Amino acid sequence: MGYLLLEGGAEFGGRMSEPDLKAIQLAGGLDAPIAILPTAAAPDHNDGRAGRNGVRWFESLGASRVDLVPVTDKSSADKSDYAARLRTAKLIYLLGGFPRHLGETLCDSRVWDSALAAYQAGAVIGGSSAGAMVLCEHYYDPYEDKLLPGLNLLPNCCVLPHHSSFGKKWVGKLTQLMPRATLIGLEEQTGILSDASGHWAVYGAGEVTLYRNGTKLEVHARGETFILD
Repeated sequence: MGYLLLEGGAEFGGRMSEPDLKAIQLAGGLDAPIAILPTAAAPDHNDGRAGRNGVRWFESLGASRVDLVPVTDKSSADKSDYAARLRTAKLIYLLGGFPRHLGETLCDSRVWDSALAAYQAGAVIGGSSAGAMVLCEHYYDPYEDKLLPGLNLLPNCCVLPHHSSFGKKWVGKLTQLMPRATLIGLEEQTGILSDASGHWAVYGAGEVTLYRNGTKLEVHARGETFILD
């Protein structure tokens, strides 16, 4: 099994080099193949620009094999050549944007099946904002005010990105909808990365806040580790 990287937003700059460099290391180093999925940015036609920003960012960190895989809808998510590119990736990164479009596009697709196969073989799967949200069992779509099923790499959890601004405003609503789930508040320029033992480490500029039953359980800063129930 591989590793998960969850980031709270404002990726591709500043202190985000810390979690991303660690993810590259876990993926096998600067020569490891990295796949960028711009899917969440497609609804407002921002996928090309956002995807290129992602490629430039990882190349600026020293990565030499960064691949922008242009999955934008259900049709492209089922292309066999795109799926093959995901299958051989060692770090798969989901950009931010519209969570429902991302989650529903990837669900039950060839591309996602390949991403899961890569993850089971030891790859890192990461995402920022919407990209982190859909990796959990549940995610909240603020555009439609709905709780939706995610891709479920992290059971019984829900990510609240941009927690230092609008994300923490969702706590009350989500606590009522999911009283037994763990809510993970991630501030911008902040990431958490799992390890083989089930621990999570905090990287970047901000803090991570864990909630259960609407109560702050823990707040963790850079350099600290924790375990999710």
